[in-house]
Amino acid sequence: MAPFGDLVNEIYLRGLTGQRPDLPMTADGLQAAAQAALPVEVFSYVAGGASTERTVTANQEAFARWRIVPRMLRRVTERDLSTSVLGTPMTAPVLTAPIGALGLVHPDADLAVTRAAAALGLTSVLSTVSSITLEDVAAAAPEAPRWFQLYWPREVGLAESLVRRAEAAGYRAIVVTVDTWSLGWRPRDLQLAHLPFLRAQGIANYLSDPVFRARLSAPPEESAQAMERAVRTWVELFGNPVLGWSDLSLLHEWTRLPVLIKGICHPDDARAALDHGADAVVVSNHGGRQVDGARAALDCLPEVVAAVGGQVPVLLDSGIRCGADVLIALALGARAVLLGRPWVYGLGLAGQRGVEHVLRALLGDFDLTLALAGYTGMSELGVHSVVREGVS
Repeated sequence: MAPFGDLVNEIYLRGLTGQRPDLPMTADGLQAAAQAALPVEVFSYVAGGASTERTVTANQEAFARWRIVPRMLRRVTERDLSTSVLGTPMTAPVLTAPIGALGLVHPDADLAVTRAAAALGLTSVLSTVSSITLEDVAAAAPEAPRWFQLYWPREVGLAESLVRRAEAAGYRAIVVTVDTWSLGWRPRDLQLAHLPFLRAQGIANYLSDPVFRARLSAPPEESAQAMERAVRTWVELFGNPVLGWSDLSLLHEWTRLPVLIKGICHPDDARAALDHGADAVVVSNHGGRQVDGARAALDCLPEVVAAVGGQVPVLLDSGIRCGADVLIALALGARAVLLGRPWVYGLGLAGQRGVEHVLRALLGDFDLTLALAGYTGMSELGVHSVVREGVS
């Protein structure tokens, strides 16, 4: 595969024939274009955060407090962005974050995302609340690396069924999100009285699950009334407020796949995750969608990295918007990062092509930033690569 940074020359050469990118090249530009193009309910669901959205903003501001210190004359013409996390090879340390109800955004939904990631050799993480069943998503790109994200439901049998289905369908890891046992206070959605799951959007994995269907008095596809009852059953089962650390031991009874715990912000929670068998942790505040006023994910990263002491990989989710962000996260100890909202905007603007555009732009930016900072690969990065603004 050609260096991702070659995208620069590709764009400029097309410009000689009058061609310009028809999609924005920046995260801010993508958001603005999506706001203009998508229905207000859809854009608000994707863009919105908890309460005042201070943590949404803080996630991005945290990156601005770090500065890269470029090094010169270091022979960086050949770069290698490839890595491996928990046995999953990746062409670059970027995964598509699990985001639900994508059918709101584009009819191809999760299929477009997994195909776009596959085209670039990246790993996609499918949400439990996907618009398309996990089996159909796997069939759309059977050779592509993919992980499954689990929202642990109230019924343990349903949780087990989802995990076993994911392993049978070829997913390579289970990512348990622990910060969403209830949805946060999200004023944008509340103002519009719009929650996609109540409209049967994003519950495909439940409607197709034998344990879930066994609780229904009639198949949901039988009638509008049956679907309404199925949605109500989903409401009863989604989220598990009594889930505790000891419950995680069940995962290793259900699957041989590695298990990541997503939603870790405190070092003590990182240590607890290790004590209860986690194979990796994901530092995340859910993109600022759960606890308003929570610390920025990047600010939590160094303490979590120190807490695990290299025993397991640490990944970062929340706030990634450009190539410099990726470099800073890796320098502070992340093995890889998860990208969310920008590619969702690309999906809404142009389907699979839009997702590929966003991923290629981020990777091109990261590739060139890495090289211009004086590095040929992620193994060369470390705390020496960055400085915190205002701290000598």
